[in-house]
Amino acid sequence: MNDPLRTPFDSVENAHHYVRLLVEAIAEAKSEIEADLGVAAQAKSERRVQALQIVNFKLAKLEQHLESSSRLLNDLRTLRRLLLDERPEPTTAGQDSAA
Repeated sequence: MNDPLRTPFDSVENAHHYVRLLVEAIAEAKSEIEADLGVAAQAKSERRVQALQIVNFKLAKLEQHLESSSRLLNDLRTLRRLLLDERPEPTTAGQDSAA
């Protein structure tokens, strides 16, 4: 019960999971913005179309940054496992049938 409050950044794994959830949320938001773009274009609302295009651009940039962050966190997780010998032993495909 004396465990400190758990946050998304208590470990590399938790941070990686959190970033992946953010990437999913951004993908969902992008699809909603693209649908709104179609509606705004049909309504001939040029100002709204421009604003939605900027939002779409900013979401795409944020998605790129989070994808990069996810890869970096994955690299850090892999390096930590290698440094601390936490990686499980690999099994070969023919190991069980070699009897």
